[in-house]
Amino acid sequence: MEVVLLRAALVAAEARIAALEGMLHALNRARFGQSAERIDPGQLVLALGRDVPPPPPANDAPGEAGPRGRPSARRNRGALPPHLERVERVLEPASRTCSCCGSDMRVIGEDRSERLDVVPARLRVMVTIRPRLACRSCVGGVHQAPAPEHAVTRGLPTEALLAHVLVSKYGDGLPLYRQVAILRRSGVGLDRSTLCDWVGAACWWLRPLYERVLEHVRKQGRVFADDTPLPTLERGRGRTRKGALWAYAVDDRPWLGRAPPAVAYAYAPDRKGARPAAHLGRFKGVLQVDGYDGFKAMRRERRDGSVTLAFCWAHLRRRFFEVHAGTKSPIAAEALLRIRELYRIEREIRGRSAEQRHAIRRERSAPLVAALETWLRAQLDRLSQGSKLAGDIRYGLRHWGGLVRFLEDGRLEMDTNTVERQIRPVAVTRKAALFAGSEAGGANWAIATTLIRTALMNDVEPEAWLTDVLQRMVRGDVRANGLDVLLPWNWGRDTAAAA
Repeated sequence: MEVVLLRAALVAAEARIAALEGMLHALNRARFGQSAERIDPGQLVLALGRDVPPPPPANDAPGEAGPRGRPSARRNRGALPPHLERVERVLEPASRTCSCCGSDMRVIGEDRSERLDVVPARLRVMVTIRPRLACRSCVGGVHQAPAPEHAVTRGLPTEALLAHVLVSKYGDGLPLYRQVAILRRSGVGLDRSTLCDWVGAACWWLRPLYERVLEHVRKQGRVFADDTPLPTLERGRGRTRKGALWAYAVDDRPWLGRAPPAVAYAYAPDRKGARPAAHLGRFKGVLQVDGYDGFKAMRRERRDGSVTLAFCWAHLRRRFFEVHAGTKSPIAAEALLRIRELYRIEREIRGRSAEQRHAIRRERSAPLVAALETWLRAQLDRLSQGSKLAGDIRYGLRHWGGLVRFLEDGRLEMDTNTVERQIRPVAVTRKAALFAGSEAGGANWAIATTLIRTALMNDVEPEAWLTDVLQRMVRGDVRANGLDVLLPWNWGRDTAAAA
């Protein structure tokens, strides 16, 4: 009896040690290792004792061979955008007279080379002059043009400067205190609080447009959803509280859909499960998400089945990657190879119609998914139930119904990378700015980031677009029923037509 107890205690201790070692490795990798989850499939194959598959055939296009026989990387030589201003400088020879016979030489051709130059940004002062007019022959009074409206009442910034401040912080990750230092170098001394007021005023004007983008996302039948922490300063307490920025994205371009891509962010002072339902409102369709319980609660509350969840393969793959990175487990390596085959098929069908994607997935991906499920269940019986790898396999099997949903609809994706790509810039800005100054600042963060990221998804230059939008809204050119004209996918077409 004592031997059995000692063996059980030993097994429990070994499982505990393995779990702690895994946690230690994960912490070291998060702090010192690379963030990319890339791994050479050849290493996985070798770890499993298999033969390395032959390399893919070389491209038909000829190219110079670099060191070790590898083709040299293509370089951008002269392929500069045509819309950039060209400043030409002609270099003439010292003399146009022929050194042999003394005759004048003629131009028979020329060589052109282009280099990319930069003109540093400069500040300027917009002076508005309103002459006062009066008639000497009568007493009709003084006449003067009315003063124009400004986005910031009696404030210094133009709409262009407001757009520049917004894009610099929420698009390029340049916090306000750094922008203050840049302005000071140009001789303009401002407080950070002044720029905060500018951001609040600009977002007040832009809120109706933000709500239009959010409503556009709600109307789509397939939405990617995720969240990221956004610490928020508690005024008067000198500390931050846990806020969250929720992101909801739509992008039908992988299957040639016509709906404009967009992403809408919503700030919340917490990460409660009720937030997604409150943000999405009357949304009906497929929600592509991770395994967060708040999304599952939203599906349970919709008893009519109007919300369906499709889970993310990238999250499942990440779990196996972390196990393999820490323990070199052959089971994790095998899982990574099997998931890699599914992603290889997805790369081939990206950019095809939904019908073609569905047919190819049914023919090629469905058998691989079914074999993977059978294999995972078989491996689960071989593992200690307390190990991390067993927990990761149970996570996948528990969400299997949502993981295989992409096989049923060619319009769905395998993962939520669409929205995660839109969250990454928020993390960059948060790392530089540390936190939002208040809950109102968190709401402004959501408004500005929504408009900037949506403009970029539609290939619209955000600073030029926001400048024009603010100018039109301040002048009163666009009323509430005409805001759709200012949406980035419509504004881009109108601007191109005008040009």
